[in-house]
Amino acid sequence: MVPQSLAGQLAEAGRRMDVRNWVPGSAGNISARIDADNIAITRSGVHKGRLIEADIIAVDYAGKALVEGQKPSAETLLHCQLYRLFPPVGAVLHGHSVAATVLSQRGPITFSNYELVKAFGFATHELDVVLPVYENDQDMARLAAYIEPLLLQDPPIGYVIAGHGVYAWGTSVEHAYWRLEALEFLLQCELERRQLP
Repeated sequence: MVPQSLAGQLAEAGRRMDVRNWVPGSAGNISARIDADNIAITRSGVHKGRLIEADIIAVDYAGKALVEGQKPSAETLLHCQLYRLFPPVGAVLHGHSVAATVLSQRGPITFSNYELVKAFGFATHELDVVLPVYENDQDMARLAAYIEPLLLQDPPIGYVIAGHGVYAWGTSVEHAYWRLEALEFLLQCELERRQLP
């Protein structure tokens, strides 16, 4: 169901995220668009640093596995939402770094005058870029319904679920990884900045 090359790209992204300590235990999830009707996503409960191709399964845009008995990540609907709302999105990566988790406990995160915001298409660093933080909810359908109008109103560079972790996306798996890496750098800088006297 999932093209072998795409499964390989997602598994590699999982290993890269694991090396950076962004996906402890079985945390996080990784996905990519297959076509206009389906996405590839990590199955529930697998360690992202040890992914094999069988751990990447296909689901439709409602989050239903195409193969009976396969269980996708609990947060599949949040991935499906991004593909449905934003046609250029080709991949979505979600991690649970320390910086994202800790900073999200205090509400929206603003990056001010950081050069790396230009990784998101801004022409200058001389601006404030807000990374929204959405309240956590174990009911994914309700959480997705809460997030959707906010995404449409002002599409962000990514977002964080409070006490949970960050979502980043891009046109391909590699592009999504670059954007996640940029976000994680900014989050780490902001965490350390707030600890300065």
